[in-house]
Amino acid sequence: MRRTDKDLLVTGLKRLAITVVLMFTAPLILWQAFKNQEHFLFWPVCILGIITAFFAVFMGFKGIMTIVDSVFGKKTKSR
Repeated sequence: MRRTDKDLLVTGLKRLAITVVLMFTAPLILWQAFKNQEHFLFWPVCILGIITAFFAVFMGFKGIMTIVDSVFGKKTKSR
């Protein structure tokens, strides 16, 4: 019977912790950008918020996949 890889599980949990932080940071950055639309830094701040939001989604998927790999093992290609 296969056991859980604890180091990989901790890595996945760290990625999910980063995801939670980014999930609160990205909307805050976007809110600040749309609140100050007449400011000259509107576009750079808006782009930064969008990139942060996409990175939050990416880190969420990577964290969940890492946890799944730690519990069930990595997929092997069978030919």
